[in-house]
Amino acid sequence: MPTGFTVEVYYADNNMIIFKWSRFPGATSYEIDVRPIDTPGAKPGFAVYSGNVVLGSINNLTPNTNYTFTVKAKNSTGAVLAKRSGDQMTAPEQADPIIAVTAVNSNTLEMEFVTQPDVDSYAIRAVDTKHTFMTFVMVTSSPGLVPSLQPYTSYNMVIMAVNAGGRSQPGDSVTVRTLLPPPQINSSSPNNNSIDVRWSDIPGAVLYTVNLFRKNLNYNESITKNTTYLNISFSGLDMGAEYHIHCYAWDIEGRKGETANSTQSTRPPTPESVNVTMATNTTSLGLSVSWEMLLALDGPFWYSVSSNILGLQCNSTSMSCELSPVSCGTVYTLEVTAHNDAGPSIPSAPFSFTTVPCPPSSLTVAETTPGHCTFSWGTVSHADRYKAKVTNGLGSDTVCNTNGTSCNFSCECGYTFFMSVFAVNGAGFSPPGSMINYTTVPCCPSSVNVSLISPQTLEVEWERARGAEIYETRAADSSHTILCNDSAPICVLSYLECDTPYNIKVIPCNDISGCNHNCIPHTQDTAPCAPTDLTLTKVNSSAVTASWTNNNRIATYAVFVNNNPRCNTGSTSCDITDLPCGSNFIVTVTANSAIGDSLPSYSEQYETEPCCPASLMVKQVTQAMTNVSWSAAKGAHTFLTTLTSSKGHARCHTEDTHCIMGCITCGTNYTVSMEAYSLSGLQTTCTYDGFSSSLCCPTNVRIYWPSPTILRVSWRSSSGPPHRTLVTMEGTGNNYNCTALPGVKYCDVANVRCGDEYTVVVAPVSADGSTEDFCPQRQYEVMCIDGGLSSIIYRGKRSLD
Repeated sequence: MPTGFTVEVYYADNNMIIFKWSRFPGATSYEIDVRPIDTPGAKPGFAVYSGNVVLGSINNLTPNTNYTFTVKAKNSTGAVLAKRSGDQMTAPEQADPIIAVTAVNSNTLEMEFVTQPDVDSYAIRAVDTKHTFMTFVMVTSSPGLVPSLQPYTSYNMVIMAVNAGGRSQPGDSVTVRTLLPPPQINSSSPNNNSIDVRWSDIPGAVLYTVNLFRKNLNYNESITKNTTYLNISFSGLDMGAEYHIHCYAWDIEGRKGETANSTQSTRPPTPESVNVTMATNTTSLGLSVSWEMLLALDGPFWYSVSSNILGLQCNSTSMSCELSPVSCGTVYTLEVTAHNDAGPSIPSAPFSFTTVPCPPSSLTVAETTPGHCTFSWGTVSHADRYKAKVTNGLGSDTVCNTNGTSCNFSCECGYTFFMSVFAVNGAGFSPPGSMINYTTVPCCPSSVNVSLISPQTLEVEWERARGAEIYETRAADSSHTILCNDSAPICVLSYLECDTPYNIKVIPCNDISGCNHNCIPHTQDTAPCAPTDLTLTKVNSSAVTASWTNNNRIATYAVFVNNNPRCNTGSTSCDITDLPCGSNFIVTVTANSAIGDSLPSYSEQYETEPCCPASLMVKQVTQAMTNVSWSAAKGAHTFLTTLTSSKGHARCHTEDTHCIMGCITCGTNYTVSMEAYSLSGLQTTCTYDGFSSSLCCPTNVRIYWPSPTILRVSWRSSSGPPHRTLVTMEGTGNNYNCTALPGVKYCDVANVRCGDEYTVVVAPVSADGSTEDFCPQRQYEVMCIDGGLSSIIYRGKRSLD
């Protein structure tokens, strides 16, 4: 079917359905067909409307029935251009008559009705009789409540059954009026045994009832009063008690209106037995006020205390209160009033109270005679007597009670005295006033000990003096004075003149009373002066003479070498002997007396000649080169070693303890000497045992065969004494050797295997049977022909490793 054609159910009730559709192009009429679904005996419906109509209804349908409907758009020939179908339920039958409607309160009505089967819910409609207000309330069962109505107003009440199809037609209406509203109560208590109740006029009310009963007591003991006026009073009530108030109005029909509930207390009784003392737990002066109540009160309640001073008051929920701050030496008039939510009670009788006196002023102290002082102050109003307290630095108190304005006390040296005074009356002691102090001069130190801690420094130590904050220590000789100020009981007087007597005095001081100059002095000498002009004179390689200048009154002298004492003397010189070689020495001299030792003199340095090495060894490295080594020598920095012979000499200068020397002649005796030098250039000559170089190796070595089975090795002998000569031949498979007697210059080797290469060495044999290791090695190849010697080929020399 074409689109653009819409149909909806506009309204439905128990016997009618109204449809609304959209115009369709070309339609000249619209046809509605309504048929019941599964409900035998239900009425169908049919209607036709012109093409200008868009709203149509089907009437006389069966209530509470489900219908299917079809709306068709037709043209002038009766052809269907478009159609739409759907389902719709009709509303239920008209609801049964209302059983009863009653007023619950001033804004709610309750309806009781008969329920019907196949009904989902019920709609209760309330319309005021003036038709200015209407409300609907949906309920599912009986009874149903209709809230939010106006007080004492008549309403027409109807009920309608509701299902998916809509609401039924309303039944017969019932008219009912809501109850009178609760009065708007105002209450007060004009005194402690009565309550006044007031309220606003309620239209429609012909009588008012007020019930009054005490809280927490039986309701049967209530007081009930009726009136047509808008106020009422209750008297003869309990004081300070809380009462419940119930108030409601009656209409002309005799119906009781909604109840207003309230509470109201009577005013409390007057506090009694007022007592006033000075407060003890405040930082400023205060009054502690307490009282009694003879009756038990219903809460909440509180109390106020007022005074004759504007702004001085306090509040409390207990039967005590503190007024603060108050002034000393003042008369106050006080009243106590009890309060609750009804208002204040009658105040208590006025009560007068005089506070503690003010603290005395104009405090002075005077030391009338040494060690005796008088403390004075001015008079104070409202004071009966005075209590003075004097505290010394150790915390010991002296208390003086007097009716006068002064007290005497003992004031020993070295104490700071703190003085205060209180004025006293029946209320107690005055607040703490000013405190003054007086400090006596400090006491002289005891156990003064003066000791010499260095040649020109004195240490003065003593026990602390009472009252002293700082000590001035004076050390005076004939020409000047040295001062030391310190808070510690010790002082070091430094950089004093040596060999000088000093007068020592310890003077205790404090910032308040000054210094005590009457303490006993002490005398102490300083140590001798250090010797001057120290000189050292060499006596020999291991001895010197030290000499110096004497500049002390009485002294002996000690000479130190490297801080070790070497001699003591009363003169001004000393010999220092047995000084070891290769050493540096620092020589100082000190002066000594019964007082102590002087500072050391300026030092002089002395150096002895270096030591010779304890051992020296010469080892030949090659036939022309030797390695000379020696032990370390104390004080030696460099060494000059010399090998000397008739055939020449070798020399080496080094910082090491060994030296390589060349140009050594073989078979030669050498003398060995050394010069050791210190870092400053001092020299020591050292002599050692001689050294003989190795025998000379033969030269012009030749190999030939004098016969087919013998090889002969010949050479030229070197200069020197006659000696044997050893010839060695080493091959890959066989080794040969032979020895020639002294003076013989050849050696024959028999049965030499041919076809091999040999290393040949010709070396002299020394007297101890050893051979020299420095002779060269020569390479020869022995050729074979027909199993015998053929020829010898020289392959050259091989250097020694």
